Amino acid sequence: MGLEFPVGPMKATLGRLPADDDAWAYEVKWDGYRTIVHVDGGTVRVQSVSGRDVTDEYGELAGLADAVHADRAVLDGELVVLDDDGMPRFELMQRHAREVVFQAFDVLHLGGHDTIELPYEDRRRLLEQAVEPGANWTVPAHRIGGGQELFDATESQGLEGIMAKRLGSTYQPCKRSPNWRKIKHRRKVDVVIGGFTEGGGNRSSTFGALLVGRWDGDRLVFAGGVGTGFDQTTLAAMTPRLRDLEQTACPFDPLPPVSYRRGAHWIEPVLTATIEITEFTNDGHVRHATFLELT
Repeated sequence: MGLEFPVGPMKATLGRLPADDDAWAYEVKWDGYRTIVHVDGGTVRVQSVSGRDVTDEYGELAGLADAVHADRAVLDGELVVLDDDGMPRFELMQRHAREVVFQAFDVLHLGGHDTIELPYEDRRRLLEQAVEPGANWTVPAHRIGGGQELFDATESQGLEGIMAKRLGSTYQPCKRSPNWRKIKHRRKVDVVIGGFTEGGGNRSSTFGALLVGRWDGDRLVFAGGVGTGFDQTTLAAMTPRLRDLEQTACPFDPLPPVSYRRGAHWIEPVLTATIEITEFTNDGHVRHATFLELT
């Protein structure tokens, strides 16, 4: 096969809707695991964004080989798990709570020919011709222009946001390119406070960041840190409440990464905060999180 991706696929930059709307194509941004799928003869190999072979974890994709109109293909896309309403849910994806659906949005190799040097619109045409939709894979729709309309529609549906991809652009493996933009809705989510870090500078008398998690049954699963969104009044009001709840045991299961545990203060997990984020990472951590309020 012509292409292998040991490091990672092409990545997008975080940005705003382009001013030259008609020069871009727009797609829904899916909330799942970015994945490269290799089809070779009758076999399917599933590769994580870090290059790890995860084929055995997603046996439901084995039939994809029969749905591709080529002996060999390399497809880029997102693995998602849909809820009963057909909405992608990252927490279901993390647990692999039900079968995944592979949203194929690019083709990098097809029938013995590498396609990464082709313009976006030609790759998209080939992709739609090459893949027959099935229960566990599909080629999601895209549109030329009309980015604001799609952005508004995804917000009303509770989706993560949209992708803007410049017409005429090639695929650049392992690179983050301004030719792909991710334009996200900021989401409000509730998290449980399980700890905090020491503050420095003008926060030396309060705290630096909240360490937060989300309940998964009776386990509090770590979800990262929240260090912005606090004014001095909020910091002064929250600090004594946090210190009153301090305990020696870490409430998160499993333990957070070592980088978060250094100098951490653990608390009884009884306080809930509403925060605003752009997304949850593949590790289930909040990204670009801002504190809004205790709830």
